[in-house]
Amino acid sequence: MNNIPKPLIHSFSGTIFGILALLALTGPAQSQSNQPEEAFVKDGHYTELEQVQPVQTGDKIEVLEVFWYECPHCYRLHPVINEWLKTKPETAEYIPMPVYFNPERNEFSARAFYTFEVLDKLDPLHGMMFHAIHDERRPFRDKEDLAAWAGQYGVSGEDIINTFDSFAIDSKINFSKVMTRQYGITGVPTIIIDGRYMTSVSHAGNHENLIDVINFLIEKARQVRLELGK
Repeated sequence: MNNIPKPLIHSFSGTIFGILALLALTGPAQSQSNQPEEAFVKDGHYTELEQVQPVQTGDKIEVLEVFWYECPHCYRLHPVINEWLKTKPETAEYIPMPVYFNPERNEFSARAFYTFEVLDKLDPLHGMMFHAIHDERRPFRDKEDLAAWAGQYGVSGEDIINTFDSFAIDSKINFSKVMTRQYGITGVPTIIIDGRYMTSVSHAGNHENLIDVINFLIEKARQVRLELGK
């Protein structure tokens, strides 16, 4: 067997000990930087709004759905949201908001929704409006048509007509106009979580994933509120 010169052995040993010492120093720092991966990805399953928007729900996490009655995707999402409402986190509150891109497309739909809301008739009229448009193919040309239809559900047609063009509805319409712009809405249905996060079926991939993303963002928003001391 060839003998290895002692100086070479000492040099080799010193190198090994140096590498081990370096690993000992760098190992913990690397492990600390490895944060747990989130279940859903920003700019994939959801996006963050450029500016945080005000909410209407006080201590509750706001889950706001931007919708349009004539939208078939909103119609298909409606029963999914209704099922989620049965088991939604207690920390969250759901609010629907009609989209307002322009008066030609969205004025009637938005006024109809807010009329139901002011008259405290969202149940049953909100869901039945989707049914009338998409299942019955019922045309609504004006507030008189809406009043005649609402009468089937025990709602006063006179109340519908008197409320439809009222100042209270005008104020709510203006709110929808402003918030549609502020949220940067480009399509419906869109879900806004606590004025911070935006998601949709197209972001999530399907209805089931959307519900999971909503619940994930509710918890994320709750943690943000805790950090901010709200």
